Amino acid sequence: MDKIKVMIVDDHEMVRLGMKTYLQTEDAIEFLGEAGSGQEAAKLAKLYLPDVILMDLLMDNGNGIEATEKILTFHPDCKIIILTSYYDDEKVFPAIEAGAHSYLLKTASAEEVVSAVYKAMKGESVIASKVADKMMNRFRPQVRKPHEELTSREMDVLKCLGEGMTNQEISEELFIGIKTVKTHVSNILSKLAVADRTQAAIYANRNGILYTRGPVD
Repeated sequence: MDKIKVMIVDDHEMVRLGMKTYLQTEDAIEFLGEAGSGQEAAKLAKLYLPDVILMDLLMDNGNGIEATEKILTFHPDCKIIILTSYYDDEKVFPAIEAGAHSYLLKTASAEEVVSAVYKAMKGESVIASKVADKMMNRFRPQVRKPHEELTSREMDVLKCLGEGMTNQEISEELFIGIKTVKTHVSNILSKLAVADRTQAAIYANRNGILYTRGPVD
């Protein structure tokens, strides 16, 4: 059975040395080489055509995202495993969109990294739990609160309702006609799915929708 050809890309020599030392203890893995930058990684990948690349993200002379995109243009079968300390949105999603197969953090053990290499060859991805949470939150539908459907003027009226104002008081406060106030109140009750203005007032207070008057001269 052919060995899994692996390459390491990281701008820290000690990281490369540590991973290289561990990989070389695996009989099923052939260590091909190492690179300290994205540009160097692309050159070596074109030369060696590795099965798997352990790729750092932040490096001088070409970051891991750029290197991932470039390598996959000429070697689409390569499985690139991001191995980084970063899991913020600005790093995670561009790396996944660039074609990264797995995303691990450097807090992972050597055994976990090697396991990800074997899984990659089976077509299985490994995503660090913190990264998986971000991905789930990004794609999970965001539930909008009922008051987010109100117009700006309806919000003004709702704030007044929260203060217990009558239609006449709202009319005078917002400089709008009584009929307009009644229309807004009706729309508010419908959009909030509440029975009356009292429930609307309770909703406003529970959700921190408060009316603030301007400064008095």
